[in-house]
Amino acid sequence: MQPVMQPVALLLLCPLAAALSGKGRQRAPLPGWTGGGPRAVPGGSPAPPGERRRLPAAAGRFWHVTDLHWDPDYEAAAGAGQVCPSAGSRAVPAAGPWGSYLCDAPWRLLASAVRAMRNRLQRPDFVLWTGDDTPHVPNEKLGEEKVLHIIENLTSLIKETFPDTKVYAAMGNHDFHPKNQFPGKEHRIYNRTAELWRSWLNDASTPLFRAGAFYSEKLPSPRTRGRMVVLNTNLYYDKNNETAGEEDPGGQFQWLEETLTNASRADEMVYIVGHVPPGFFEKKRGMPWFRSGFNERYLKIVQKHHRVIAAQFFGHHHTDSFRMFYSDTGSPINVMFLAPGVTPWKTTLPGVNNGANNPGIRVIDYDPDTLQVLDMVTYYLNLTRANMMASTWEEEFPTWEEEYRLTEAFQVPDGSLRSMQTVLERISKDPHYLQQYYEFNSVRYDLTQCEEACRVDHVCAIREVDFTKYNECVKTSSSASAIISVRLLFFCLLLGLLSPQQAL
Repeated sequence: MQPVMQPVALLLLCPLAAALSGKGRQRAPLPGWTGGGPRAVPGGSPAPPGERRRLPAAAGRFWHVTDLHWDPDYEAAAGAGQVCPSAGSRAVPAAGPWGSYLCDAPWRLLASAVRAMRNRLQRPDFVLWTGDDTPHVPNEKLGEEKVLHIIENLTSLIKETFPDTKVYAAMGNHDFHPKNQFPGKEHRIYNRTAELWRSWLNDASTPLFRAGAFYSEKLPSPRTRGRMVVLNTNLYYDKNNETAGEEDPGGQFQWLEETLTNASRADEMVYIVGHVPPGFFEKKRGMPWFRSGFNERYLKIVQKHHRVIAAQFFGHHHTDSFRMFYSDTGSPINVMFLAPGVTPWKTTLPGVNNGANNPGIRVIDYDPDTLQVLDMVTYYLNLTRANMMASTWEEEFPTWEEEYRLTEAFQVPDGSLRSMQTVLERISKDPHYLQQYYEFNSVRYDLTQCEEACRVDHVCAIREVDFTKYNECVKTSSSASAIISVRLLFFCLLLGLLSPQQAL
């Protein structure tokens, strides 16, 4: 190598080596992905930058809201250690009237969220409400009556906001006492909740809900062939000891297969809705939610019936992400959208950094005929700014801003399976899209740089819902990045040793 070229090589390659070791912006390809990205799927053309894509005149719209987690005892004016029980032992030094990142949601925050929903889209086709209503406090601070009281209050809040709108509500793992311990049989909490949601459930859904908190109904619009399937995936949660030894708690898997088979025969398309999703938490490596056998069975059902499933909508993470499902031959077959939570609560899971979020709500644009997702718009409240503005008495209610529109942010034509595969490719290969996705993931709370380990965690969680394939993805990706980094660092050292002494 010529002496002039050696410093140039050092400048170019050594920062790359640092990046691959987790200190820079470059991204190593995940193994098995052509061109540095995952399995490629051709897609349509997005709208030109700066030009908003026009939706078909017949397009429908609906809300998805999740993880409200009301803390009835939130008191911003209290001392730092007494602001909210949901903070646990953590001091809360900067609480405001609209909430704190260390606490679950005060009532004012929830009221402002539904007010923003009404102002942004007053007459949606329907509302998805995917659970988790109670605060993150020990069981002894709750009880059945308090859990039901919280569900009742939030149900009333949504009914008052959307009095003439169909709501498809799912229970979250915190909507029970003791939390997480959902049985696969009739229970008084199921019965009481069914009464609270009676106006939202039809005659066939009510007994099903009482028996296991799941149900299915046709979508309300006469112009759609769509069906909603609402699951109780808390039955599959690995913290649920009630169902640990069962093969099919509540018979829900069998019922789901029968429902999807019947939908196919009736030429219907289906949305699947639930709270706890299968797969892994993208913010903590190796953290699944389902027990292994339940995760495998759910995945097989999606693979078998994917042609009738238009999309899936879940919550639980409090973060904004999505999951891809693939056939045994590696072809993408389905997508699951994970909506951000309204609560800003910072998770106490060990190993999760910056695990809070700004409150988020979401509108989905869809084709009523096919149920294809056409676009998604996420609105959010900048909690820090809202609390600062409240202190100056400049506004009675804080402003919920548009955070992003899916088609514009990721330059895809819609929210279809094909487009979401393209989004995954861009996140995995392009540092700009990765960083943008990462900031959306916490609803613009965590703006730190997503480094190589972060990229692997998020991309593998999105790409692999299967336990074995997820572990292979993480292991292979991490090993590949480490090998490339070591080789480049060695080359940099070699270049340094061979550099002419007079250049120093």
